[in-house]
Amino acid sequence: MPSLIDRYDPLDPEVLRNPYPVLAELRLSEPVFWHEGMGSWTLTRYADCVRVLRDHATFARDARRTGGTVPEPSLSVQTLDPPQQSQIRSLFMTALRAQDLTGLEERACHLARERLGELAGAGAFDVMAEIAVPLSVAVVSDLLGVEAPPYEEFAAVSDAIMRSMDGGLNPTLVEPGRVARQQLSDLVDYWFTASSRPGLLTQVRQAVSPDSDALARLYVKNTARVVFQGGYSTMAAAVGNAVQTLLGHPGALEQMRNPALLATGVDELVRFDGPVQGTTRIAVRSCRIGDAVIEAGQKVIPLFAAANHDPAAFSRVDELVLDRSPNRHLGYGWGPHSCIGTTVAQAGLRALVAALNDHPARLTAAGDSVRRRTATMRAFDTLPVLLG
Repeated sequence: MPSLIDRYDPLDPEVLRNPYPVLAELRLSEPVFWHEGMGSWTLTRYADCVRVLRDHATFARDARRTGGTVPEPSLSVQTLDPPQQSQIRSLFMTALRAQDLTGLEERACHLARERLGELAGAGAFDVMAEIAVPLSVAVVSDLLGVEAPPYEEFAAVSDAIMRSMDGGLNPTLVEPGRVARQQLSDLVDYWFTASSRPGLLTQVRQAVSPDSDALARLYVKNTARVVFQGGYSTMAAAVGNAVQTLLGHPGALEQMRNPALLATGVDELVRFDGPVQGTTRIAVRSCRIGDAVIEAGQKVIPLFAAANHDPAAFSRVDELVLDRSPNRHLGYGWGPHSCIGTTVAQAGLRALVAALNDHPARLTAAGDSVRRRTATMRAFDTLPVLLG
């Protein structure tokens, strides 16, 4: 009989439906294991994951540090390592903190209420197409200060980029992802030239000197693309996962009418079933993690999904604990490579939960949901519900 490691396939339908039982088994039997399909060491313990994410000297995000290459369109805050990354990330985080995030959340709540009002009593609808996609595109566009692109067109571009993250498992996904990134890069180039609305993009553009070298300007534009795409895809996936979790936990939504539980509860929704399942690093030098010897040049995957259900880091891991605090989950990554749009994604989730609580109709499941066949991002293709 094949071993548990051999049987672990992140794209298996049963694993996509619920990865946490098999990840718990792996954490107990082989917390650090080599996965042939992914060509990498895989980590399931919270402490090991955080160690790798913190230790930039030993574990590189930038493949060039180990003799690899990174295509120019991918050179951004997400692929650079400190200290090279620090100035770009600081530029974007400073611009983010300067935005009116309270106003953004209020506008997101207004939009969510409008959408729910339109959908109530109209029969079954798909949460992803009717709520997650338009709300996420609108919120991230609001943050950047740009006109929102057509929802369906952008969702298709984002989907190709998201699926290309699994290129190691399926190389045919790489080229469509490259084409989609170029399409989004062209849109960002247009925004840099034409958009003058108040927002993060205008502030970043104003902070970049015209005398800056071409590479610095490239990093900034690529990072703007990553903020838009990453913020959108992470929020859209988180919305679907959160709604599914709320459907399975009657009473949780009502409890989050309490403002104190709204903030911690939304954070717990992300820990419980987060959007980002893991990330990749490359060992710069030989090292040891647990009983495994990692050779220089080998890939290491910290599995956020496993770490967020590690009983050594969280009590009552398989329960939805709305007042969990502290809650240092890895749902959006960790440290300098965590998603810059985390704050905005959380604001969008809070806005949706508040809008659902304000609406007189009750949300119920309306059929079988379908998980997206992706390993890096945990999301739904369809999530049918009724509001009435």
